[in-house]
Amino acid sequence: QVQLVESGGGSVQPGGSLRLSCAASGFTYRWYCMAWFRQAPGKEREGVAFIDSYGSRSYVDSVKGRFTISEDNAKNTLNLQMNTLKPEDTAMYYCAAKSGVSCGGRFAYWGQGTQVTVSS
Repeated sequence: QVQLVESGGGSVQPGGSLRLSCAASGFTYRWYCMAWFRQAPGKEREGVAFIDSYGSRSYVDSVKGRFTISEDNAKNTLNLQMNTLKPEDTAMYYCAAKSGVSCGGRFAYWGQGTQVTVSS
């Protein structure tokens, strides 16, 4: 059984930083994509950052240069370092995972989410 558990959310002032982590268990696929999504109130969920089993990373334009996705395979952990945070980054952030060589398509596994609030 695959489980994804996020941590690290919180409240921060604009310009601040947060680091989100996602502890993955039971996810043993050789080819995979893992990602961070977010959903703000009244808005659709959007993919923020992706990393595949080749180590290739991609980001939504609004976070490029500010967010960095990484994985620690030894600890089965996915991380999202978020710098220079803006109020528009406020959202519930979700860790997600899928099998396969592509990051396209539906993600089968989701965490419960962690709230990030950026406000002065």
